Amino acid sequence: MVTYTLAGGCFWCLDAVFRRLKGVESSLCGYAGGSAEDAHYNAVASGKTGHTESVQVTFDESVIPAETILDIFFLIHNPTTLNQQGNDKGSQYRSAMFHADDAQKSDFQAAIERTKAHWDDPIVTELTPLEKFYEAEPEHQDYFNNNPGNGYCSIVIEPKISKARQAYTKWFKEDV
Repeated sequence: MVTYTLAGGCFWCLDAVFRRLKGVESSLCGYAGGSAEDAHYNAVASGKTGHTESVQVTFDESVIPAETILDIFFLIHNPTTLNQQGNDKGSQYRSAMFHADDAQKSDFQAAIERTKAHWDDPIVTELTPLEKFYEAEPEHQDYFNNNPGNGYCSIVIEPKISKARQAYTKWFKEDV
């Protein structure tokens, strides 16, 4: 199993897509990349902790290639906007990849190079060693599936799922 820690705006969006992919064993919302000794939603949302909303996605590379996970990550968020994804503004919504070792750093750099071909503006995705990951509160886990009537889910998250499903159909689970 491989675990990547990725940030691309609201963690609910990444989580909802990753949970639908074949080979993904788990997707966990949380916080990474800051200097505060602890992280929780209200502190991170203030923008004062330095943490960003992140997802730790654990997957089986014998089922889904790491390259596919990373390419989907870049498909479902805009890696050219600094500290912003749509209406979500602040460093807690930045695009970031937190590598656990040199091999992940290399994989992440290759993914950034691949994605440059799809964007006119420079990629601003932060590439940083993973120091610590703080698990988000229970109400943030599997948010999309647990809150189907929420407007944010239908307006922001659902289009990202649809975009990824259209581009990577063969990697999506049938039952989700």
